[in-house]
Amino acid sequence: MAPRFEGITGDGKRVALDDYRGRTLVLYFYPKDDTPGCTKQACSLRDGACALAAAGVAVLGVSTQDAASHHAFARKYRLGFPLLADTSGDVGRAYGVLGGGGFGGWLRDKLGWNARVTFVIDPEGRIARVVPRPDVGHHAEEILALLR
Repeated sequence: MAPRFEGITGDGKRVALDDYRGRTLVLYFYPKDDTPGCTKQACSLRDGACALAAAGVAVLGVSTQDAASHHAFARKYRLGFPLLADTSGDVGRAYGVLGGGGFGGWLRDKLGWNARVTFVIDPEGRIARVVPRPDVGHHAEEILALLR
C-alpha cells in the first residue's frame, strides 16, 4: 500500500492520498522548484495533461519547498496540477526519496531535496509502478507507456 499523506498545495488547498481513491495517481517527487530538470519534468506532465486525464490519471508533484514557491513555479509555467509543499520532508521520507543511506542520501536530507522518483498509485491506493529515474523531457509519455 502507498504511504498515506496529507498536506497543503501551492494554491493553499489541503490534499491527501485518500482524495485520489478510485483514480490512478502519478505522485512524482522532484528536488526543487524552477530548476532546469524539474521544470522540464513539470512541463512534460503539463503538456501531456489531456492524454493523462483521458487515461484516468491525476498528477501530484511533491517537493520540500513551501506553498509560496510552488505557487510561483506553477503560475510561471502554467502547471494545471497541484504541487504538495512537503516542508517537513515527512512525505518524502515515507516514500523513501528523502534521506536514505550513503553520502547521497545524507546530502539530499541536509539540502532538503527529494530524489527524482515517480510512483504510480492504483485506484485502490497501492503502488503499482515506480519510475526510479524519470525521463524529465518525456515524462508524460513515459507514464502513458507504463499504463498500456
